[in-house]
Amino acid sequence: MSHDRRESGFKRRTRVADARSTLLDAVSPHGRTESVPLPSADGRVVAEPVDAPAPVPSYERAAMDGYAVRAEDTFGASSRSPAVLRTAGDGTAEPGDVAAIGPGEAARVHTGSAVPEGADAVLMVEQAETVGDEIEAFDAVAVGENVGEVGEDVAAGQRLFDAGHTLRPSDLGLLKSVGIDSVSVYERPTVAVIPTGEELVQSDPGPGEVIETNGLTVSRLVERWGGEARYREIVTDDEDALAAAVERDLDADVVVTTGGSSVGERDLLPEVVAGIGEVLVHGVALKPGHPVCLGRAEDTPVVSLPGYPVACIVNAAQFLRPIQKQIGGTTADPFPTRRARLARKVPSEPGTRTFARVSIEDGDGGLSPGESDANAADGEDADADLPVATPTRASGSGILSSVALADGWVVVPEPREGIEAGATVDVQLWEVTP
Repeated sequence: MSHDRRESGFKRRTRVADARSTLLDAVSPHGRTESVPLPSADGRVVAEPVDAPAPVPSYERAAMDGYAVRAEDTFGASSRSPAVLRTAGDGTAEPGDVAAIGPGEAARVHTGSAVPEGADAVLMVEQAETVGDEIEAFDAVAVGENVGEVGEDVAAGQRLFDAGHTLRPSDLGLLKSVGIDSVSVYERPTVAVIPTGEELVQSDPGPGEVIETNGLTVSRLVERWGGEARYREIVTDDEDALAAAVERDLDADVVVTTGGSSVGERDLLPEVVAGIGEVLVHGVALKPGHPVCLGRAEDTPVVSLPGYPVACIVNAAQFLRPIQKQIGGTTADPFPTRRARLARKVPSEPGTRTFARVSIEDGDGGLSPGESDANAADGEDADADLPVATPTRASGSGILSSVALADGWVVVPEPREGIEAGATVDVQLWEVTP
């Protein structure tokens, strides 16, 4: 790293949105696909449009327990003057077993049964009574009443999913219902995670040593976000060793390093990246974690995350997650949020986007997760019943417990100089969804 950069520090910092856009513009979807069986496709990204090869249902089915009839045979039926119908077949068939009925006949069916040929309606069981081998109908039904048509759920040829859709368990059920047993998906992006720092050890730290946690945390986030992580051994603060470690993993879709991204004497990653590729952004107007370095080498993005654990996690969520999703053929959905009242003021430096860790606690009358304050009584302060968001720590990007004990974070946008206590805020639940 140049002497000038170490002297100047981060006097100029790139806005978060601009840094993310610059990084996204530098990467493309990898385009690799594979076919996987449905039970293994949960969370995978669809690689090509999926259309239904068959309708659901593929036959007319009973929507109610009752009797399949010809609607015209029930016209005028009432409790005082029931229509009398003959039981189709010999009267011993199980519900749904009669293939066809004739004029003046009825056949027992249950919900989901195929409607026999000749029938065009289903009389609900509570509107009829069996008397010997006859059925008394106490109500009239219209053509199509209580009958599910062919393709009522899914039409043949209907577009089910476009490329880029992330499959959910309910989606797998839908695919199976139309006769699909495997699906083409994008391969999971591979992300090499390289922890760096001469002070790091995996266990039993001595004086001046620190247990490595960032690599473990980031590699698990990679897996949660739909990628495959290569969790590498610790690399010491040596330019040649760092360059060799990065170059070794340039066959991955993304290379992530943790630590060594700032402007100190041992912060060598920005210069290493510049030496084997290019630095796109170094220094972002983000707190905690402005020393992030974003670059690429041989078309492989390299994300150098700060060494402080909280800063590392915040930057991984803001930069690694969106490019990992884009490389994997989809986009990163916004994090879900929950409305809450802020217990204490959150300070922020104007021009910097601040991520304040908070815990959420429901008080008396507080909302449960997923509820909204929109149903508050007219004239009442809806925010009074919101849960309370308490900052777990106002500062300290090295305090890992402040994230582990938090439920989410409150984002203070660049133009604001903090958020006052009592304000209603949106808490990003950044660990809830992939």
